Amino acid sequence: MRRRSPLWAVAALTLLSAAALPAHAASYGTPTIKLSTGYLSGAVDGTGDPTVTVTVAQSGADASALTVTATRSSASGVAAPADVHVTGTGGSRTVAVTAHARGYTDLTLKVTGLGGKTATTTLHYAASPAVQHGADARYLTGASDASAAVDAGGGYVLVANDEDNTLRLYDGAASGAPVRSWDLDGALGAGKEVDIEGAARAGNTIYWTGSLGNNKDGEYKPDRNTVFTTTVSGSGAATQLAFGTAGHRLRDDLVAWDEANGDRYGFAAATAAGRAPKQVDGFNVEGLEFAPGSVTTAYVGFRAPLVPPQTGGRALIVPVTNMDQVARGTKAAVGTPIELDLGGLSVRDLRRNAQGQYLILAGSWAAEDNSAPYALYSWDGVAGHRPVKVLDLPTADAGGWESVVSVPDLTAAGARVQLITDDGAADLYGDGTEAKDLTHPEWQKSRTTWFTLN
Repeated sequence: MRRRSPLWAVAALTLLSAAALPAHAASYGTPTIKLSTGYLSGAVDGTGDPTVTVTVAQSGADASALTVTATRSSASGVAAPADVHVTGTGGSRTVAVTAHARGYTDLTLKVTGLGGKTATTTLHYAASPAVQHGADARYLTGASDASAAVDAGGGYVLVANDEDNTLRLYDGAASGAPVRSWDLDGALGAGKEVDIEGAARAGNTIYWTGSLGNNKDGEYKPDRNTVFTTTVSGSGAATQLAFGTAGHRLRDDLVAWDEANGDRYGFAAATAAGRAPKQVDGFNVEGLEFAPGSVTTAYVGFRAPLVPPQTGGRALIVPVTNMDQVARGTKAAVGTPIELDLGGLSVRDLRRNAQGQYLILAGSWAAEDNSAPYALYSWDGVAGHRPVKVLDLPTADAGGWESVVSVPDLTAAGARVQLITDDGAADLYGDGTEAKDLTHPEWQKSRTTWFTLN
């Protein structure tokens, strides 16, 4: 019997192996991996931090057969590859990161496809430090200088930013970017920021006011002398805004009113060239809310001055009785001023509920935000009635308490209120950069926290 050569056997095995492979194995392409954003922020001990969506694909393969992993971190002390968590199947995955220390790290994400082919991308990650009440905190990204907020219903919040003229709608229960936003530069005809600091809602109309004061260098910027309105349609995630009207004379009218009444509050001197607004005798508006039972008389709450302008002075509220017309450019009609004992603090925000109960967010007139005291006071909105402190707020964390979203029923046990910080001047990531100067909006953020009042 004739023996077959060993070379014949090798050739036969090769043919059999080739027959066992799928016919399209050689056509697998290089997989692709794309991020919904290349930048992400989180917080040490954060709850519900923002996430990134990763889209993967490979020609010739079902996306569900692909795997996504983190393979490298440039600063494992901030977040290591093991701290990157990938969930989901198919072509879209969700990536979350657990932070261990403040700082930055570049995380390498790798997709592995069929045929052993791979591709990588980089996620630039920044972690801010742990904060008090962290379990009740969420982070609103895309801007860092939250300065006024209005409840949009269904847990959603409309937030103004004092460094631009954009209003943003957020899911107030989740960390992340705005659901939608409205850039009002064109509608306002503004060359600079209005420095939005206060907001009040009457029906479907929201009134927004600039700070009315000079800038921090003592320069008058006309755009800050603005009161404008937006009209709301829908609610919750479906909220939409349309620009209404604007007026640009409230500052001038308040100064003229004060001068006509004996220069009691020193508004003329406080608005003079060279005068910074955040002084004990300065001129700076930060609160706006309607008087009890009214949709035309608005309480304008001042961060500065105190009355008298010294340590322990009282907070100042000036009623404007025709705010609906002021927002159309009409001269302001000013009522009797209200002076409140807030323990030497001034008005940082003012909010009323449907029962006529008010919460005043009180803070220092000074610019040092994260170390000065803050407190919440309840009030009935009646001049001459004393506000009552209901809560001292935590300090020392980044940012200053700036906005009250809405007022719960203050008589209900366990009532909770949602506050928002302005983090614009905060060094969130330990590199000496103020949040407002960060180059990536995903790293800019303000913090919203729920507090139990009683």
